[in-house]
Amino acid sequence: MNKTILGTGALFGLLAVIFGALGAHGLKNLLPESSLGSFQTGVAYQMYHALFLLVLGTMNQLEEKAKKSVFYLIAGGVLCFSFSIYALSTGPLLGLDFSAIGWITPVGGILLIAGWTLFIYRVFRGLN
Repeated sequence: MNKTILGTGALFGLLAVIFGALGAHGLKNLLPESSLGSFQTGVAYQMYHALFLLVLGTMNQLEEKAKKSVFYLIAGGVLCFSFSIYALSTGPLLGLDFSAIGWITPVGGILLIAGWTLFIYRVFRGLN
């Protein structure tokens, strides 16, 4: 499982760098400032959680089951949160209306919060 967590963290990090460069250079003059700001928020959250997964994948203090649960919550949260923001931000540029998937963004946020909450709980539970 650690290999999967580390691989996912590395992939999310790589994609965050690529999407960050795309936002800073490729989309800068094509998107309104508000859309570009939202896009960069998606990139930032993706990178934060990529780094979190890299740490999680190297931790030996958590049980495998707990790591797996935290991983699924965080990975699902990144996919729902960041990737829905990318779609919503660039949709008008592509001539597509992704407004119907707008509800996915807060679901992703809830998954991220749940992942962090479970992580904190499991870390402090293990300190007994």
